[in-house]
Parts: sequence; structure tokens; C-alpha cells
Amino acid sequence: MNELVSIITPTYNSAKYISETIQSVQKQTHKNWEMIIVDDCSQDETVEIIQNFMDEDHRIHLLQLNKNSGAAKARNFAIEKITGKYMTFLDADDIWFTDFIQNSIKTIKEKGINFVFSSYKRSNEDLEFIYSDFIVPKKVTYTDILKTNSISCLTAFINVEVLGIKKMPDVLKRQDMGLWLQYLKEIPYAYGIQEPKAIYRIRENSLSRNKKNLLKYQWQFYREVEKLSFLSSIYYMLHWMYRGFKKYRN
Repeated sequence: MNELVSIITPTYNSAKYISETIQSVQKQTHKNWEMIIVDDCSQDETVEIIQNFMDEDHRIHLLQLNKNSGAAKARNFAIEKITGKYMTFLDADDIWFTDFIQNSIKTIKEKGINFVFSSYKRSNEDLEFIYSDFIVPKKVTYTDILKTNSISCLTAFINVEVLGIKKMPDVLKRQDMGLWLQYLKEIPYAYGIQEPKAIYRIRENSLSRNKKNLLKYQWQFYREVEKLSFLSSIYYMLHWMYRGFKKYRN
């Protein structure tokens, strides 16, 4: 099983966590990968830490943006450079279990589905598991994702050799959701792996956890990115609010 896997990691002032993230990639049982890290003008030691890893591991590549542009542009810049059969994402403070890649490829082959994603454990900043595991649905469709985005960036795994390479919409938030929806418009569903295969680090001031701050971005996404009608946007917004608040209860 030698298929090349392209891993996309945006960074911004990630010096505290980036070493653990890279090490979790290096420990993968599937060894044929390229990790494309795009730094969004970090002002701490992030770049120096990455360069130290690069000196020892040729599979790690660093790209640097000329100005701070946000996660969507950073990820899209990396997407332009990938060469792998599979595309996956790992943010600079998250961690994969050692068999994440191997299990994702195995599931794609066994299920005949070219877009899979996994459940994950949720920790605080110090990797203490004070939150319950997030167990994903076995299948999600386009309309399912409009109601609640069950696919996290840290476990999405896509066979781009079959499905093609697509970019995230250039919006401030919800760009990952926008990418998943592009694929789900063309395939019946994405397959969810029930067993946790990663660790999502919930940081205290995370915008993804503050649903009140995300309301305006979610509404703009429905109306401006997906071009949904006013009534359809209200329908999906109500679903998203209910499921979102439920998701982040301890």
C-alpha cells in the first residue's frame, strides 16, 4: 500500500503545538506521505521548528505566505501543490493516531467510497480528555452537512485521484464545510469511521466553540456560498444551532 498521501497543515503562531502534530504524522504506519505546511506569517518560533524537522525529514515541506491571509488561503495555497493520490488535512494543534492514514485508505478500498472521515477524541489544550469523544455518523450527505458539519478537518480523507482536486471557498469561516459540500454534490455520501483516530485539541478561546460568534458566518455561508433561499437558510440554521450547541456540551 504505497499510495502517496498529501497532508495539508496551515500554521500561524503554532510553536506550542506544531512539534506534536508533526511527530504524529511521522509515527504513521503508512510511510508514503508528503506534509505541506503553509505558514501564515507567524511571529513566534513556528517556522524555525518546522525547518528543524525538514532538515531531518524530506517528506515535510514548508511554504510561506507573504502576508497574513487566513486559513482558507493557506490551505488553498497548499492544495495547489499536492501530488498525492489522497488529500487530507491536519491543523497545527491536532494529533493523529498512528494508524489514521492506513485505516482511512483501508476503509476507502473496503467500502468503495472515495471520501471518508473518522471519529476523534476531544481534549483541552494540555491533552486532557475532559470532553466526550465525538463519534461521527456512518454516512453523511450534502443536506446532512448543511444541518451540522460532522466532518472535521483533522480526519477528512479524500481520494482526489478519483474525485478531483477542489479548493475551499475563500471565506473567513466555514471554508472546510464548503469543500466537503463541493464533493457531496457529486457523490451520494461520505463514509464515517466510528472508531476515534485523532485528537482534536479544544482551545479555550476557539471560535469554533463559540457558536454565538459563528452565527453570522454560518448565515453568510448559506446565503452567499451555497446560494440557498431565505427560507432554506433559516431551516438549516435552526438545525445547525440545535446540533451545534448539543455537540459542544461536555
